[in-house]
Order: sequence, then C-alpha cells, then structure tokens
Amino acid sequence: MTTTADPTVTARTAPTRVSAPRTPPHLRHERLLLRDGGRLLAGMDEVGRGSLAGPVSVGVVVVDVTTRSAPRGVADSKLLAPAARTALLPALSRWGVARAVGHASAAEIDAVGIIAALRLAGTRALATVAAAVGPVDVVLLDGSHDWLTPPAQGDLFDDEPVVAGPRVHLRVKADRTCASVAAASVLAKCERDAMMVGLAADHPHYRWDENKGYASPEHMAALRELGPCVLHRRSWRLPGLEVD
Repeated sequence: MTTTADPTVTARTAPTRVSAPRTPPHLRHERLLLRDGGRLLAGMDEVGRGSLAGPVSVGVVVVDVTTRSAPRGVADSKLLAPAARTALLPALSRWGVARAVGHASAAEIDAVGIIAALRLAGTRALATVAAAVGPVDVVLLDGSHDWLTPPAQGDLFDDEPVVAGPRVHLRVKADRTCASVAAASVLAKCERDAMMVGLAADHPHYRWDENKGYASPEHMAALRELGPCVLHRRSWRLPGLEVD
C-alpha cells in the first residue's frame, strides 16, 4: 500500500504512520515438512488456556501435499472479529483433508493440570481425524513448548484411545504464518465460543456469552458475589471460592 503526501500537513505535524499489510498465513512451512517424509500433517492450536471457566479446546486441521492455499481471510483467530471468524466456517469445513476440535473440561483441568488437559484435548482431536483419514505423521504446533507429547514417565489418560504418536514440530507464531495452524485456531475458537454462549444460559450472572469465561470485570464481580459454579476451574485462584 502506498501513501500520498497531504499538502495540508504542516512541517510541525507528525506524519501518520501506515502499517505494512500483514502477510497472510501460507502453506510453505507445511509443504517443507511434508516433503521430509510425511503423508499427513496436522496444524494444531489451542484456545481457552487462560479462561477461568469452561473447557480448554484444541483445533486440528490436516493437510497433505495436494492441499491448496487456505480460504481467503484465514488468520490467527485472535486477529479476527467474531463475525469474520464465523464467516470462514463454511469454507474451512471443506478445506484440507480433515479437521476436528477436542476439548478437556474444567473438571479435567482441575484433576490433571492445564498442560495435561491440553494434551488430552489435542489427543481427542487427533483421534477424531485419525478415525477419518488415518494417523497423521507430523504435527505443526504453535509456540515453543511441546505440550502434546506425553512425558517420559507415561501419560495420565489410560482410558483415552491410543493414537500413534506423530512427530511434533514447534514454530513460534505459527498461528500467524502457517495456514493449517491459523485455520485450526479459527475452528477451535468458534466451537469453544459457541459452547460458552450455550452454557451462559444456565449461568447468566457470569456473562459468558460476552466474556467466554475470561476474567472480564463483570465475570470477576460475579465471582466475588456468588463464588464459582461447577464449570469454573476451581484449582485456580478464583475470587469467591470461600463463598462456595
């Protein structure tokens, strides 16, 4: 984008800064990993990690070497308005090889901790896509910490379906540069937000239809007044726990 000087601006007026357009997420990194011996790659991203209530959710979008560029408008879900995210759902439901969202409940977060709960939600999402297209060979994970691979001493979820452990590749800001991860973030955000809006009907005082379980002033005020409900993460330091 170019700018044209405004003749009405005086020498003492600070020039207006114009941000460079952000490069949309692409599949270049996914294709490099697939050329390195993988048949199916799963881009993964989580939402709800910092929420005070409700599940933590992990989105998965599987691509292969034949997958074309992502639908126009796909970006990290945090950069998109709610209406823009929702508008992408029809196109994303047809893009890629397979897609799924896995969840771990507030009770499960309390029982095993947030990292193990992320692994549980991610494992559930991978099991769903594996049932449709087979196990993925490599996971592209946003961030610098591999929360998906079970610890060396074993995992906590013996009753969960066993999914062959894929090779995990970490990439910081993958949700902004890698199309499969950005798409996974949009799917997870839309599904979790819809869940929180539905749950808000039974717990209207916490205003989850607006804050989606995060620490908004209204949510915090309700916690101080009423204490937490069964859908809050009670292992966290929440206002009003002494009321319950």
